[in-house]
Amino acid sequence: MDRRVLLAALVLFAGGATGVGVAVFAFVGVDGATAEAAVVWESDAVSGDDGTETASVTVDGSTLLVQPAVVNDTRSVRAVAPGAGTRWTTTVAAQTPPETSGTSRSSGLGVTTGRLDGDPVVATTTEDGQLVVLDAADGRERFSVELGGSSGVTPAIGDPTGDGTNVVAAATTDGRVVVVDADGSRRFEATVDGSVERRPLVVGPNPDPDGRETGIAGGIAVSTARGERGVVTLFDATGTPLWERTPAVTPVSWTAASTRRGPVIALGGANGNLEAVEVADGSTRYEVGLQDRPVAVGGLDAGRVLVGGVGSVWAVDLLDGEVVWKQQYGGETRVNAPGVGDVANDGTPEVVAVNRQGALLGLNRNGEPVLRGGLDGTDGTPVVYAGPLVADTDGDGTDEVVVVDETGRARVLSS
Repeated sequence: MDRRVLLAALVLFAGGATGVGVAVFAFVGVDGATAEAAVVWESDAVSGDDGTETASVTVDGSTLLVQPAVVNDTRSVRAVAPGAGTRWTTTVAAQTPPETSGTSRSSGLGVTTGRLDGDPVVATTTEDGQLVVLDAADGRERFSVELGGSSGVTPAIGDPTGDGTNVVAAATTDGRVVVVDADGSRRFEATVDGSVERRPLVVGPNPDPDGRETGIAGGIAVSTARGERGVVTLFDATGTPLWERTPAVTPVSWTAASTRRGPVIALGGANGNLEAVEVADGSTRYEVGLQDRPVAVGGLDAGRVLVGGVGSVWAVDLLDGEVVWKQQYGGETRVNAPGVGDVANDGTPEVVAVNRQGALLGLNRNGEPVLRGGLDGTDGTPVVYAGPLVADTDGDGTDEVVVVDETGRARVLSS
């Protein structure tokens, strides 16, 4: 029997035995008709980012890579144009704490990109509890807001009401939540019990799902460390708490998504389970076991959430938790949160995964390999903690893959 068919059969049997949806496929034969992706450009390394805090933004049709940086012992943000180099660098804090100054490790204070009043912006927080929003075109400060608490976490930008108006949601590690409008004016302030562990989520509404008369509102979700598994709290767009609950899993990653039955928050658990929480009331829509080690939720594609784990990538149906397919690669190496983009130049989105060793794998919607590559041979084998960024970095209409390693060095890979 062909080893690909044999392995698929074994995984199907294992999935049925553990309660995972039966539409599971695993392929390890990535040596078929796949395109090769090679490094076509790389940036300088930068202190202050281990790769996990880099974001991309489009300015006047061109892609910029934006990341936190430490420059002359000051906390900064820099924007790099692939193929060209540094576009701008802006100081956002006068002094960097000793544990991050002069190192390449991330301070945990990342950047978020988005649009406010139609303009591309970059948002970050500082060690002394400020939210700073910059113009993405030139790095000039648009506004700054005192958060009134200890060190901030990475903020979020999004539209919680569905009216086309984005807000910036920020939080401090000691539980203060501040949401501001496009001009920096406060929309609401709130507090939550426990330490905030990760960036807030701006959850969009689901108007009239499944033809019902009443839609499901969105809001701002905050995850805190409290109790055995932590607590998730959802506020509406005015700051009113809608619900608070302890999830079934201890979350190590999360994202928000819309489905035909209303929006959900997908939690990647420390125990290897994926949980989908209903935005409507905080109840669990489903919990599905993927493996017995932590998993990272990534991009969304056609009603599915992509998940990375140790040696594997999954596509899970957001509606019912069915595992649509599973792909294995890289042996026992952890796969970072997958991304989505048209990297095969076929007009359809592909799933893009990168593991800790920098090995790249692109998959079509059936989970079949269509692209492979990696960072081998470029200054050894760098460690990669971050999921890939997928963007059209050269303006040719096709997405490239951006991989940022532990030194903050960004590399663009293209086929």
